[in-house]
Amino acid sequence: MIGDSQAGGPVPGGQDHFPSLLSEGPPTARAAGDQDENRSYARDLNLDQIVAAVAGDREERDLITTVLYGRLHDAGAVRYRQEVFQDLENPALLDAIQRFSGLMGEVRAHLRQLNQMPYRHQREGWLLDAAAIYCDAVTRLAGHLASAPVRSRALLAFRDYLAAYVASAGFTTLASDTRNRKDALARIRYCTRINGGRVEVSRYAGETDYSAAVLSTFERFKQSAAKDYLIRYRVQPGMNHIAAQIAELVARLFPEEFTALEEYCRRHAAFLDEGIRQAGRELQFYLAYLDHISPVRAAGLSFCYPEVSASSKDVRAAGTFDLALAHKLIAGRRPVVTNDFRLDGPERIIVVTGPNQGGKTTFARTFGQLHHLAAVGCPVPGSTARLFLPDRIFTHFEREEDLAAMSGKLEDDLIRIGDILRAATGASIVILNEIFTSTTVHDARFLGTKLLTKVMRLDALCVYVTFVDELASLGDQIVSMMSTIVLGNPAERTYKVVRKPADGLAHAMAIAEKYDLTYQRLYDRLAP
Repeated sequence: MIGDSQAGGPVPGGQDHFPSLLSEGPPTARAAGDQDENRSYARDLNLDQIVAAVAGDREERDLITTVLYGRLHDAGAVRYRQEVFQDLENPALLDAIQRFSGLMGEVRAHLRQLNQMPYRHQREGWLLDAAAIYCDAVTRLAGHLASAPVRSRALLAFRDYLAAYVASAGFTTLASDTRNRKDALARIRYCTRINGGRVEVSRYAGETDYSAAVLSTFERFKQSAAKDYLIRYRVQPGMNHIAAQIAELVARLFPEEFTALEEYCRRHAAFLDEGIRQAGRELQFYLAYLDHISPVRAAGLSFCYPEVSASSKDVRAAGTFDLALAHKLIAGRRPVVTNDFRLDGPERIIVVTGPNQGGKTTFARTFGQLHHLAAVGCPVPGSTARLFLPDRIFTHFEREEDLAAMSGKLEDDLIRIGDILRAATGASIVILNEIFTSTTVHDARFLGTKLLTKVMRLDALCVYVTFVDELASLGDQIVSMMSTIVLGNPAERTYKVVRKPADGLAHAMAIAEKYDLTYQRLYDRLAP
């Protein structure tokens, strides 16, 4: 075998670590972010759909998933990633990074396949090809970054790292040796003669190229450009035993070139630099997320880089929306409704009321999505945003009753909420959606009051979706928001959630309209 082709080469400049594109500091200080063991909140907020769509079937989907689920708690760490995203807003730089990422993917694919190849000359040629792609990728990106308008700390550090690496003796030797081996092999010319089951291989000595003669003969019959059926092995190479034997005979005819190739493979088996390998992996996170939001942007919706804080709970967002829902609506050519929210001063809790199917649950999901994605360092849906960096996110969304369980729905609600309140802190975000629906309005009001009083004492940020209007006016920490209806048609929803006192009228009018009990319809029916 050629050797451990995955091993990293020496780091240039004597550095003991390479610059991470995800976070600052030496390797021991880096982390993808805190991971909640219980990811039920991700399902409730549709974050699991977003993460799955972003990661897709990419080679680095495990890394992307880990990063997208890991929240950061330091504003500086969040800005570190935001800066990279902002640099990649430059189309020329994005194109260069995408090209580099694609080439590095080819390199990794080549190296993975080496130990699966049974024939020595095939392995040697494949390693040489991988090194050639690698040298091209690194040289191109280093050249582009040298003149690109880069401002992020991550890409500036990576630019310096690349420049030092490209100028290092190790890389210049690798690039020179690779060119020399490729050129030497490209000059090899040989002939094969097949006679029954016998194959002869000899040096090319000016024999007639019959393939050219055949093409010339039939040129006059050509009517239009024909499909090219030539097979080009690039990512999935193949070599059968006959081709391997021919390669062995060619190696005997050209011993100098193939001995030099064998020596090249011994010297450069571990050509892949660890820092560049890691950068190629980490760039996948940025490219995958930008690729995911690209069609949403193309539909005219905005994304922004929120101001984040681990201390201030003054939060706001304008023109925001549920990213998972937006993808579905855009695919179905339906409009996406955006919403705004804000919490100022002592305000901590948004109580959302209004008619059913009016966008209340979507609003609650959006609030949670924004805070999670902001804490990962991603651009978030909306034109502007200021958001809090929570220690944890807790959700309680209505679930169907489990008939196999011995407890009722109300008991299950109380147990789940009790667990949340015991674990939540003042730095947490709590999102509660349509709970206590299995009990009476009186009991729902009583339990909701107790619950919100506890959340107010915690001083945690909270969104509470409820059918109990009285909960929207419990104190100064609570802001009332309502899903609205179309004026003059209470049965039609706008899906806009606005800041206004809860009045219950929209819900009542919708019910009255549904059962023909509006004033006008009653008057018409009872009029003499």
